[in-house]
Amino acid sequence: MLKKRVFVLGTVGIPACYGGFESLVENLTKYSSESISYTVYCSSNSYEKKTGKYNNASLVYLPLDANGVQSIFYDILSMIRTLFYKPDTTLILGVSGCIFLPVYRLLSKSKIITNIDGLEWKREKWGKVTKKFLKFSEALAVKYSDVVIADNQAIADYVQSEYNVNSSVIAYGGDHVLTNDNEEVKYQDYFLGLCRIEPENNVEMILNAFSKTDKKLKFIGNWDKSEFGVRLKKEYSKYSNIEIIDPVYDLDKLYDYRANCFTYIHGHSAGGTNPSLVEAMHFSKPIYAYDCNFNRYSTEDECSYFKSSEDLIALLQSNYNLHKNAQAMKDIATRRYTWEIIAKQYETLY
Repeated sequence: MLKKRVFVLGTVGIPACYGGFESLVENLTKYSSESISYTVYCSSNSYEKKTGKYNNASLVYLPLDANGVQSIFYDILSMIRTLFYKPDTTLILGVSGCIFLPVYRLLSKSKIITNIDGLEWKREKWGKVTKKFLKFSEALAVKYSDVVIADNQAIADYVQSEYNVNSSVIAYGGDHVLTNDNEEVKYQDYFLGLCRIEPENNVEMILNAFSKTDKKLKFIGNWDKSEFGVRLKKEYSKYSNIEIIDPVYDLDKLYDYRANCFTYIHGHSAGGTNPSLVEAMHFSKPIYAYDCNFNRYSTEDECSYFKSSEDLIALLQSNYNLHKNAQAMKDIATRRYTWEIIAKQYETLY
């Protein structure tokens, strides 16, 4: 069988050791059909041990960081290298290197598919210059790609209104987190928060709400990575019902936190379909999510929503329709957010 050759650009690489795009590539390769041959670019700076193959995908290492300012040059170098391989399909994840995409499009006969991520230029953490650059890169990505992937219908609506371009909506899987699915679950009375500690994830709003109740909260995040996180950690650690927990990357440990919690609190307000949300939905737990169109599309308007600390306090005290909420989250996750389904959707585009 002549396999379709797909080159994947724009991530740290696999095995997944970083974020959502890396988990995506890990599972695209894991659930790949026999008709697809993957090649994945990896940042050599992120891997002490380097292997030529993983999940039957070929790995190509580049001596640059895949995040921060170097990501632009990492992505451009990936495109230049890919020109020599002449793949059938080029899958670009993120837009930071798409400043070079017009040149790549001119020189390559490959089908170009770009996942533009979650409107990266709108994130609060970026300065004005970076936001303008990312917005420009996004525009080039949409213009010079054969197919644009949006991970959320709200992103697709934005692409249509902003650029008059239709995009394919493909989210993320979350079933990889069910590592101990047959183990006995010991339900506890704590609520769980889990995210990068950034203002757009409404961390302070959530902490403020719990500080005014006696409800228990375990909140996992990279608190020491920013002044914002350090301040919140110091300020809210003094509350006996709030447990501030440093990052947990081990899936088995994360499974225990998720499986044993009472309810999951999701504060993300940007970024399209958030991986941590669809992962949580697989645990048959009620979810309280920040009220924005991204989260409503992801949960099909079936969970409970808050816009302020006061809204969240009201939810914490009401326990309204928790069983219905939990069942709906599991049903949606099983129907939409498994990696086998996501892999097939990507392969259809190739």
